[in-house]
Amino acid sequence: MYPNPNRTVSYKDLSYISYARAWEIQRRHQEYLIAQKIVQREQISPHRPTNYLLMCEHNPVYTLGKNGKMQNLLLPEAELAEKGIEFYHIERGGDITYHGPGQVTGYPIIDLENFFTDLHRYLRKIEEAIIQTIGYYGIIGDVIPGLTGVWVDSQGTNPRKIAAIGIKCSRWVTMHGFALNVNTDLDYFKHIIPCSIDDKAVTSIEHEVGHPVNFIHTKDILKDALAQVFAWSYL
Repeated sequence: MYPNPNRTVSYKDLSYISYARAWEIQRRHQEYLIAQKIVQREQISPHRPTNYLLMCEHNPVYTLGKNGKMQNLLLPEAELAEKGIEFYHIERGGDITYHGPGQVTGYPIIDLENFFTDLHRYLRKIEEAIIQTIGYYGIIGDVIPGLTGVWVDSQGTNPRKIAAIGIKCSRWVTMHGFALNVNTDLDYFKHIIPCSIDDKAVTSIEHEVGHPVNFIHTKDILKDALAQVFAWSYL
């Protein structure tokens, strides 16, 4: 922890953006924060650079984490282009997941030394914010011990995942993040074994409430929930 932590966050709505472009923006922000940390420690500066939160919506894409297994992609790679789906091997934790239209994807790029140096706590805080967000729509979210993410009916006969989380952290600066299914086309999940979990379903806010919901409003609810659970403020 810093003696003078900076818990301000610069929020950037990237709107609809390609995965590759958002990935590059993330890396650039993370590299900047890490470089600033090194300079400040050498100069013993009390100033801490601002943290970032990027939110966006992607074109259809599957991403495979660094420890993921290719067999969890159920389509031959050659067929992906035919279906208009991109595919990337990336450096986050976790296995394979899907991003696409109607899904709020968020990338907190924050220096955890401004908050707490505990990755498990960081993941639980993100889950808490998502649970609060879907609660706005009357959906009861929960977690399943040992499985990162947010679930509906976690203890029932049909547990289904509504949000996935996968991160990377370097020098306590995070990147990658979470994906909340809002009005997402769930058919895309049929071509993968999401997060290497083959015995549980996937869901969305739209599927749970029976109709599409306001995407921008949902994004704003989640943005505010993150600020509350992390006790940060936006610039």
